Amino acid sequence: MCGFVGFIDKNSDKENILNNMLEAIVHRGPDEMGTFINEDIALGFRRLSIIGVDNGLQPLYNEDNSLVLVFNGEIYNYKELRDELIEKGHIFKTQTDSEVLIHAYEEFGKFMVKKLRGMFAFSIWDKKAKTLFAARDPFGIKPFYYSRIDNDKLLFGSEIKSFLAYKDFKKEVNKEALKPYLTFQYSVLDETFFKGVYKLKPGHYMIYKNGELKIREYFDVEFKNEEISLDESIKRIENVVAESVDIHKNSEVPVGSFLSGGVDSSYITASLMPAKTFSVGFEEDNFNESGLAKDLSDMLEIKNIQKLLTSEECFENLSTILYHMDEPQSNPSCIPLYFLSKLAREHVTVVLSGEGADEIFGGYEWYDDDDRLKKYKKLPSFIRKPLAMTAKKLPYFKGRTTIIRGGSKVEDYFIGQAFIFEEKEANSILKPNYKNAPSIKDITKPIYDKVSHMDDLTKKQYLDLKLWLAGDILLKADKMSMAHSLELRVPFLDIEVMKVGETIPPKYRVNNGTTKLALREAAKNKLPDAWAKREKKGFPVPIRHWFKEERYYNTIKESFTSDYANEFFNTNEIVKLLDDHFNGKTNNARKIYTIYTFLVWYKRFFIDQI
Repeated sequence: MCGFVGFIDKNSDKENILNNMLEAIVHRGPDEMGTFINEDIALGFRRLSIIGVDNGLQPLYNEDNSLVLVFNGEIYNYKELRDELIEKGHIFKTQTDSEVLIHAYEEFGKFMVKKLRGMFAFSIWDKKAKTLFAARDPFGIKPFYYSRIDNDKLLFGSEIKSFLAYKDFKKEVNKEALKPYLTFQYSVLDETFFKGVYKLKPGHYMIYKNGELKIREYFDVEFKNEEISLDESIKRIENVVAESVDIHKNSEVPVGSFLSGGVDSSYITASLMPAKTFSVGFEEDNFNESGLAKDLSDMLEIKNIQKLLTSEECFENLSTILYHMDEPQSNPSCIPLYFLSKLAREHVTVVLSGEGADEIFGGYEWYDDDDRLKKYKKLPSFIRKPLAMTAKKLPYFKGRTTIIRGGSKVEDYFIGQAFIFEEKEANSILKPNYKNAPSIKDITKPIYDKVSHMDDLTKKQYLDLKLWLAGDILLKADKMSMAHSLELRVPFLDIEVMKVGETIPPKYRVNNGTTKLALREAAKNKLPDAWAKREKKGFPVPIRHWFKEERYYNTIKESFTSDYANEFFNTNEIVKLLDDHFNGKTNNARKIYTIYTFLVWYKRFFIDQI
């Protein structure tokens, strides 16, 4: 696990710029640094040693040094690929998974990405052809950013903050990013909050040559919904999860696991059986699952290491957390994940975690209709549809969500696992310069169009796999773990696990109120029933309580009434949200936090010296 930076530029002072860019991401790879510079390109690498500890420094080269590689991630099938490539005559200098990439590119060209099993973002420079080939893994576990400057320069790397050290990079807020963020809670557009900086989409590669940039998709999810039995579904899941955990534990350094009270991390832990598990919770009542983690660890005879978090340390570190995120992110679980990663890094270098199971196997509450909605849907559609259209135009009232969902298509109301501000409300708090942005429909329709023939559950899962998983879940997992030089691996997000997930019938994903039915049944062979059946809680954070404390109310109000807040928001409107929450009129915690995290991010990157 590492980080890299690079830029194509014939005229710059490459060495000084490259060193400054690398300094910005030292947390991703504190063990070693390597560079390659010629008249066309500069490549830099920061290394966290996991595999090939003694000989894995990058950049790496092929036999005649005509290809140069920088790579972040892990290739889990590298031994098989290495053997195949040696048979074809390739000569390896190291035992690393990294070197497999460069020889695979020599042998298979752009089609090499279809042979990879792992989490990755990498760049390969062909000196002779003067061509850059780069790719990102199918799920977006590892980040990859790029920016074009003056049509003849290209910046790319693992983190946006490194771009700030490039002399011609103009730091500017992307005005179109804020409005969608207020609804989705994360940076949902391809163009980031930094104008001109883009994310390479998961499952895509790009080729840059002579100033021309081409981006192509090489991987997509295809749910098949095979007619298989529950027993067969369980068997397939058991086998593939066991195999995936087995390859994900490959390491030359200590490996542990994150553990909450939920089924996903518990299943991974029971399959891995590490020496240590790690958990955090909060001092407030009902916001601490670490007791459940300790109970399971004791049953499995594993040492559980845990920490209780205070509101003080969370608020004190929020600016640092958002600095590491690169962009605004208002999923409160970033906070405990940051401290959990810090705790784990004191003991191990690699952890396994349970991300991805919900999206693949149907784990979210919103994937199912509650009892009230099921009853409502028994009314004729000619009654429900006009009621839904009317309800959409009205302010919030109890039952409004049920009426809208009951009379609308999935495509018309489901945007993923977070829905903070409705578009109308977002418009009401924004200044005019920030209202002109892609609509929710603009963002979700191209994705839904790809699965228009599928059932509603599959449509929801597909949308989450394309937006929520990469934009929220995996981004914060990568950034919060790498902030502490910790490698986080996610065995559920493996292409072989996905192949099995694609075959599980909808009725064995969600069934009569039970989410992840087949996965839970599979987990029972590793876990006590109570853990396999436990309802999903996420990573609860007591922000609604914190924002009712006068000290935090005053801190947030100072931010909401600042000159820089006035650039983006109608400050009277956002202060009213805060006051109404503080006075107990409404629970506006998520809305307040979404605005506040944006302002903290903006202050850190655009006002403070970083």
